[in-house]
Amino acid sequence: RCKNLSVSFWNSYWMLPSDVCGVNCFWEAAFRYDYMKTHPSEKMHLAVVACGERLEETVTMLRSAIIFSIKPLQFHIFAEDQLHESFKDILDDFPYEGKVNYTLYPITFPTESAAEWKKLFKPCASQRLFLPLILKNVDSLLYVDTDILFLRPVDDIWSFLGKFNSTQIAAMAPEHEEPRIGWYNRFARHPYYGVTGINSGVMLMNMTRIRRKYFKNDMTPVRLQWGEILMPLLKKYKLNITWGDQDLLNIMFFHNPESLYVFPCQWNYRPDHCIYGSNCKEAEEEGIFILHGNRGVYHDDKQPTFRAVYEAIKNYSFGDDLVHSLLQPLELELRKTMHTYCGRVYKVFVKQLAKSIRDLYARRSKGR
Repeated sequence: RCKNLSVSFWNSYWMLPSDVCGVNCFWEAAFRYDYMKTHPSEKMHLAVVACGERLEETVTMLRSAIIFSIKPLQFHIFAEDQLHESFKDILDDFPYEGKVNYTLYPITFPTESAAEWKKLFKPCASQRLFLPLILKNVDSLLYVDTDILFLRPVDDIWSFLGKFNSTQIAAMAPEHEEPRIGWYNRFARHPYYGVTGINSGVMLMNMTRIRRKYFKNDMTPVRLQWGEILMPLLKKYKLNITWGDQDLLNIMFFHNPESLYVFPCQWNYRPDHCIYGSNCKEAEEEGIFILHGNRGVYHDDKQPTFRAVYEAIKNYSFGDDLVHSLLQPLELELRKTMHTYCGRVYKVFVKQLAKSIRDLYARRSKGR
């Protein structure tokens, strides 16, 4: 068992500056590696909320984050009490090489409204709304759903924090690239951000700014802080929202659009980006950076391309050769999915993954 792993409940928090940045991909990479040399102890904070039967999925997501990331990782895992021991048993056996710590937390909501938040959309999904209030000593945080897979280092999305202007507090990707298949612009009965809304499955937050900001809203002329606005929003819109906490975030950023940084679709690539034909141009050019298997596609046969990536990462053993044990078997499986729309563009699923593997081995070679 890894001696460098720390486990605590509620009483272990980390501070992290939010000034990691770069101008373009080349300079971002150069800056990142130089910064690593001079700030080796800096941690990236990643949060996830797991309930029900999401243990395996969450662990697979964490594995994908560990494989390629450069700077140390601090995981904040919010889970139902009955899952804590299972998480500890699995994570304590991971060969972290001293670069990962984790903290387990119970699922908690404000006492006076806990029942309403628990039944919103899916059990415990709205926990993410309260992360700025719970993790009071964490400056910046990357929240991801359990069905996320990282195909390049977490460091790269973390670097978007340095691109925030003075008014931006969070970053998310659009819900859709193609308005003709968009959900919000066709069906929403509430305000939403931009043309097609935003997806909250990958959400980068400067939580210090979130806690300090006073938000414009359509309930009162008085601006409200994060902890003050959530319950009034729920009371006003609970009969009109379909996707729970994501809808509340859309409403919030509709009224405060200057506060959101929007990153491209390959940072939150979902089935909708390929099942009706490829519509994420950035992924076509550079590959998928973060895969989001919503709608349960990792666990059924509807989208075998997504399931193949999930199974490959789930079954990969730390320390094995990534080319022969992960990349090559995955490519063979993806070729079998070419009868599907997503399978026709299967190369976008491995393009960035192959580059991440090359970069990882190059870093290891230089470090010898």
